[in-house]
Amino acid sequence: MPGVFPVVGRTEREAQAIFAELNRNIDTAQAFTVLSERLGADMTAYPLDEPVPALPETEHLKSRAALLLAMARRENLTLRELFYRVAAARGHLLLIGSPPQIADTLEGWFRAGAADGFNVMPSFFPGQFDDFVDLVVPILQERGLFRADYAGTTLRDHLGLARPANRLSAPQGGPTFGDVT
Repeated sequence: MPGVFPVVGRTEREAQAIFAELNRNIDTAQAFTVLSERLGADMTAYPLDEPVPALPETEHLKSRAALLLAMARRENLTLRELFYRVAAARGHLLLIGSPPQIADTLEGWFRAGAADGFNVMPSFFPGQFDDFVDLVVPILQERGLFRADYAGTTLRDHLGLARPANRLSAPQGGPTFGDVT
């Protein structure tokens, strides 16, 4: 299940403004530490407003580094743009947009078989969590991609799994907890 970091606005413009505000509040030193760790190189040595430099392959977080570098090349990101994405989403899928835009992306991944579910990691609580639940989830429910009701009260019930016998409970009429023998 991929991790998704949604930045939800009622419009795309509002979502971009929320993301810009988040970026203004980034702890730059910490963000550089995370970016350097993800890419396996000290990124403070490179100019922020130039394209992401070619870096030697690393054995540390090899797949994450390759993923981030491929994204930077594909989208022509500057180091600053990659810096903001990694600082915000730690390399997970970053979605910035209106509720229908975010729902479209999630649906696209799901229908293409690229994901069977998502771990949603809102950028801040309660605001972005509430916006995702109130604005995106209803769209997913309308499309039949997110349940509206649950079959029971436990995860086991929701997944339709039988309850195993409890080996710690006594059979009817047998000793109970606290009985002394």
